[in-house]
Amino acid sequence: MAKTVLHIKNMVCPRCVMAVEQILGKLAIPFSEVKLGQAFVGVPSSEIDTKRLANELHAIGFELMQDKNTQLVEQVKTEILKYIHYSDNQPIKLKFSEYLSQKIGKDYARISLIFSEKEKIGIEKYLILQKIERVKELITYGELNFSEIAFRLNYSSVAYLSKQFKQITRLTLSEYKKKKQKDRKTLDKVKN
Repeated sequence: MAKTVLHIKNMVCPRCVMAVEQILGKLAIPFSEVKLGQAFVGVPSSEIDTKRLANELHAIGFELMQDKNTQLVEQVKTEILKYIHYSDNQPIKLKFSEYLSQKIGKDYARISLIFSEKEKIGIEKYLILQKIERVKELITYGELNFSEIAFRLNYSSVAYLSKQFKQITRLTLSEYKKKKQKDRKTLDKVKN
């Protein structure tokens, strides 16, 4: 099967993958794989009714991307989501910039420049915001203590996690844990 890669914005979870698979099935577009941010289809892009596909995707909150820089930005976001939210929880020994360069196959400086221009936020800041949302999620579940959360998210110490958490949320970890109403953002809305 010939592979055309479709780049799809706002896919953040396994349910998003299923939703895209359903749309491709509905439109009779053969596919071999759908993963966060991408669908591998078995027909050339010239044979796809991209307007109809874009409309179907848009109806459920996704966007078909054709601009290369936008695709790169979404690839960065997808790698950050996988790194923070869907990893096997093993701390990565590489610096994040090296990890990202390896995963995307491009120079980190170039990736960072394009990301910052498109998103108006740096990769490191975006990474921190995603980590804080993951911390909120793990606190809400109540299965791990703060030390375990810090280790899982590759923080050097609970103190460093606590400091960063307070800078972003203006709450200590304990204050957030005690709150009845947890203010969490959906993963596609994390920014500033």
